[in-house]
Order: sequence, then structure tokens, then C-alpha cells
Amino acid sequence: MPPLPEPDRLPEQAPAPGRPAGGPDRTAAPALDRLPGPAAPVGEALRAEAAAFLRALRHHTEAAQDPQETREAARALARSTRRLGATLHTFRPLLDREWADRLRPELTWLTGVLADEHLVAARLTRLLASLHRLSGPAAPRRGGPGIGAAKAGALLERRLTLARTRAHSACLTAFASARLHALVDEVALLSGEVPLGPDAPAGADALAEGAARRLADAVAALPLHRAGHPYNAEALALAVPAPDSQDTPWHQVRLLLRLHRYAQEVVAPDAAPGPRLAAARRALDRHRDASEAAHEAASAAATPRIAPTTAYALGVLHADQRHEVEAARYAFQRAWAGEVVGVKGE
Repeated sequence: MPPLPEPDRLPEQAPAPGRPAGGPDRTAAPALDRLPGPAAPVGEALRAEAAAFLRALRHHTEAAQDPQETREAARALARSTRRLGATLHTFRPLLDREWADRLRPELTWLTGVLADEHLVAARLTRLLASLHRLSGPAAPRRGGPGIGAAKAGALLERRLTLARTRAHSACLTAFASARLHALVDEVALLSGEVPLGPDAPAGADALAEGAARRLADAVAALPLHRAGHPYNAEALALAVPAPDSQDTPWHQVRLLLRLHRYAQEVVAPDAAPGPRLAAARRALDRHRDASEAAHEAASAAATPRIAPTTAYALGVLHADQRHEVEAARYAFQRAWAGEVVGVKGE
């Protein structure tokens, strides 16, 4: 099994008119002859997303002077890039493997480039909103961040504004690079021909079922017994020395849920995703955001020579985001069991 693609970063966008909820707009794919049996739905999905990719790229270029339009075009471009990469990953046995293995890392690279600036901006907004909430009138009585809150907010703003500027510069550089032009040429070729493998050991349906099994196995390995409470003191204690080790399996489940959903869009494009999986996806998105925000707060607290009150405020902020992590795990556990619940902040 090839390595999994990197997790997507940008949020989903509402489907365009005429597009099934969450699925590719196959009406936009070129009217070419259908591919051989096992690869037919995969070829149709790749062609449709390649067409969507090229439209979004053109929109992004034409909207260069309009920030709102540019953001919308970037979301559409990232969405198509993610789906192309996921389709190449899940249905690799039906495709020319050398071609798929060459194209998929380039799609992953572009997804990251498109997402980083949005990711940093959203993290700053989340942390400052949390800091403001924790600094309310009743916060000192609850052990809130106190007088260090203002300096903690300023430190986070400096760090993340610099990171956002770097991400924006990296995006501009990428759009002017030969690497992007080569990727666009590869995607454009999909409108005419989908490179197939010499043999097809399994059909698209069987490969999609494999994605569902991998998701189920990964969920079964999660410590869902510890996610049975909205705020879990045991898990919070474990998060202090090594948060990454316990967050990684949850991030992996989030990725596998994406791959499962995209695979279902390929083999059953007219089927809408059920509320159970939609709620699970929302919970895992919240989990990812809170986990990364907590990591940012902890990293800021390690800044040399900051005042003790600033470090304390960042510690309170870190604990708050770890509580959000546990709340998201609780919501996922309930959603996976078929009990759809909301996540704080939705």
C-alpha cells in the first residue's frame, strides 16, 4: 500500500449548481468514450475533477485583483486537487502506477501550498477568540489567564502573522513556478486520456470497500472508551507530556474518513453522505483544529525570556484547547455510534 496523502487543510465548499452534494460534477467531463469496465467510474471521476481543477485555476488567475474571489477560487482548486489525489491513492491498482505515484505527491504539494495561509489565519482567529473568552470578567475566579492575556495575544499575533506572510509568499512563488506548470500539464492530459494499468485485479467497488474497511479498522483501534465523556481528565493528563502520540491516530482516522467519502463519490456519485458520517467528519475537523491550536499555544509558551504571566496565560490557553480536543473526541464517539451530537462552537 502506498503512503497515504497528507490531510487536506481547506474546508469544504458548497457544491456548485448541478453537482451532487460532495461529489464531482461529471456533467462537466468531456464526452469521450467510456473506459473499460472496472476503470469506468474512476476515469469519469478523474476527468470531471481535472476539468474542475482547470476551471478553478483559470478563475484563480482571472480573480487575482479580488481577494474574495481569489479565496473562493483557491478553495475550489484545493477541493479538486484533494479529490484527484485521493482517487489516485484509492484506485491506484486500476491505473498506471508509475504515473499515479509521480502525480500524487505533486497534488499533495499544491494542496498544502493552497491551504497553509488559510490554516494559519484560522488558527490565529481561534486562539484569540479563546483567549478573549477566557479573559472575561469571571475568569480570574476560575484561574483564567489574568494579566498575561494581552501579552499572550500579542505574542500569538506576531508569530502567526509572520507565519501567514511566509505562507502567502510561498503560494505566490508556487503559482509562478515551473513545478506548478508541469502539474497543470499532467492534469490537462486527463481530459483526453486516463493512463490505465496493464491489469485490474479488483474493480472500483472492491477498492472502495477496501477504503471503508481501513477506516473501520482505524476507528476500532482508537481509545473510544476514553472518549466517553465530553471532558476527559485522564486523556488531558496524557496530553501534557506527549500530545502528538495520542493525536496522530485521530488525525489518521480523519484522513481515512476523507478517503472513504471520496471513494464513495466515485462509485456512487448520486448518493448523498449520511448524517452519521457528516457529524463524524465535523467532529474530526474540530479535533484537528483544536489539537493544532493547542500545539501553537505550547510552542509560544516556550519562547525564551517571556514574562511568567504571559507563559501562564498561554498554559491556560493550551489547556482550554486540549479540552476542546476531548470534546471533539466525545462528539466523534457519539456520532460513530449513531448518536449525532454537536461540537462546541458549531
